Amino acid sequence: MAEGKILVALSGGVDSSVAALLLRRAGHDVTGAYMKNWINEENIAGDCPWQRDIEDARAVADHLGIEFRVVNLMRDYRERIVQYLLDGYARGLTPNPDVMCNREIKFGVFRAWARDHGFSAVATGHYARRVELTGPGPRHALLEGADKNKDQSYFLALLQPDQLADARFPIGDLAKPELRALAREAGLPTADKKDSQGICFIGEVKMADFLRAYVPDAPGPIVRADDGRVLGEHRGLHFYTLGQRKGIGVPSNTDHRAYVVVGKRATDRALLVAFDGPSAPGLFQTEVQVHALSWLAEPITAPTRLEGRVRYRDPRVPLRLEPLPGGTSARVIFDTPQRGLASGQILALYDGERLLGGAVYLAGAT
Repeated sequence: MAEGKILVALSGGVDSSVAALLLRRAGHDVTGAYMKNWINEENIAGDCPWQRDIEDARAVADHLGIEFRVVNLMRDYRERIVQYLLDGYARGLTPNPDVMCNREIKFGVFRAWARDHGFSAVATGHYARRVELTGPGPRHALLEGADKNKDQSYFLALLQPDQLADARFPIGDLAKPELRALAREAGLPTADKKDSQGICFIGEVKMADFLRAYVPDAPGPIVRADDGRVLGEHRGLHFYTLGQRKGIGVPSNTDHRAYVVVGKRATDRALLVAFDGPSAPGLFQTEVQVHALSWLAEPITAPTRLEGRVRYRDPRVPLRLEPLPGGTSARVIFDTPQRGLASGQILALYDGERLLGGAVYLAGAT
C-alpha cells in the first residue's frame, strides 16, 4: 500500500466525522468513504436510514474539502455478517455482529478495497488507541479509549495484527464531550446528530425484529429449571439469550421475583428459566471454555493471569487463562462468578488497558 493516503470510514455520524477532521488538520491526504452494507430491502420494522447517512457523510466530506466515495459491500455483508448472525441464532447461540463486522467488513473487505485503491490506512471513529511498539513481536498495541464511558476496544477483540497495522483511530484520546465541542467548533453538519444504537450498519433495527424477518418461529415450552414445571410457551429459542429478564413471557411470582433465562434445551426446544439471583442454576459461572482464540499480542501458550471484559460495558475482571492443546481454545477461570455468559458471545482479553485479543464462549446457552 502506498504511504500517505488514508481512507476514512464515514458512517454519517459525528465520531467518524471528527476522525476525518483530525486527520485533515494533521495534514494527511484523506478520502472519505461510506460503506453501503444494508438498505433494508425487506422493510424490517425499524429505521434503516442509509440514504440519510450517505447524505450526512457526503456533507461532512464536502465541508472538509475531501473526496468522497460510496463503497458497495452489500454482498460481502450478507455473506459474512447477516449469514453468520442468522446461522448462530438458529443454532441457539448469541452472536455478536458488531465484533464480526469490524474483523470481516471494516478491517476486512473494506481494508482490502482501500489497499486495492492505493490507500495506506483505514481510519474509523472507534474510541480506541493504537500505539507503536519497539522490539520483537507485534509492531502495534491496541489500548482502550481514553474516555472509559465510550471505550470500544471490546468490539475490536478479534482483529488480527496485520489489520491493526493498517488501522487508525484518530478520536481515541478524546472524551465524547470534547469531540462534540470540536465538531461544533468546526461547523460539522453532524455535530449534534444522535448516536446510532442499532445493529452494525443496519440502523435502528431491533434484533428481535431482524430475526423475526429471517428465522421461522419454532415454538417450545418455557420450563422452570429447578422443578421442570412448564410455565408457558415461547416463539423460538433464537429470541432469547442467557441472563435475559425482560420479554420472556412469564410473569413474576407472588413475591415479585422475576424469572431469568438460564439455558436452552435443544432436544425439546425448551427455554429454561429460574428466579433471578445467585442460586439460579446455570446463571453464574466461574469456569468456561472459549474457542476461536485471536491474538493482537504475542499468543499466550501457558497458564496466565489476565483480565477479561465478559461483555461490552462490563468492567474488566481478573481471570486465569489456560490454553488447551492446539492453541485455538482455552479454559477460563474467573476469580468471581460471572453472570449470563452466552455461547457465541465474545470475551475480550486484556493486560491493563491493553487489548491482547479475544475468543468466543462455548459454555452457556447449550
